[in-house]
Amino acid sequence: METDVKSKLPSEHADVLGVQSQGTKQAELFTSSFLKRSLPHARGSLDDQLLRKAVVLEYNNPKKVKAKRKKAKGLNARERRELKVFQIKPEHHRYSLFLPLHELWKQYIRDLCNGLKPESNPQTIQQKFLKADLHGAVLTVVRSRCPTYVGSTGILVQEMKHVFKIITKEDKLKVIPKRNSVFSVEIDGFVSHIYGSKFELRSSERSAKKFKARGTIDL
Repeated sequence: METDVKSKLPSEHADVLGVQSQGTKQAELFTSSFLKRSLPHARGSLDDQLLRKAVVLEYNNPKKVKAKRKKAKGLNARERRELKVFQIKPEHHRYSLFLPLHELWKQYIRDLCNGLKPESNPQTIQQKFLKADLHGAVLTVVRSRCPTYVGSTGILVQEMKHVFKIITKEDKLKVIPKRNSVFSVEIDGFVSHIYGSKFELRSSERSAKKFKARGTIDL
């Protein structure tokens, strides 16, 4: 068996395999080196390990170096202001442009409230209104400490922590502060009132907040 391993490879096999056959001396050195690398680490000479014993050769799997993934870095507040991420372009200040959004919002509210029916509980609907996404709703300012805001009506296109941005039928963008203002939202005969001073939250935070019912709320 050892003689066969160290014997020269026939020329016809060498041509098929595309290798060059080595001499007996080189084959012996290669075999000895290969066995030392592949045999499990054990005490004793190489001949003692191979004598009348089956040996499983080790497979050295090269370790893959994992490339560190860089986390995507978001924009900071200054970069957002410079890029005007939250500003609506003047050419988009058109009421008709946001009417499809209003229709989608109405369908969203109907699905959220399982259909707005006359026998529906107003308090349950009010609670769902307060936690719902209002983008696309038609807001009306019914009370405010600033008289110029009262009567303003439009589709809500952007809600921030302290202000509502609405597009009026006159294609004007109005920024109305939530504090000291009361808003009304109407859909399918149901009217919900929103007290802006208790509504100074981001829309994502509002869904987890518990609103308490109160008798009267001062502006």
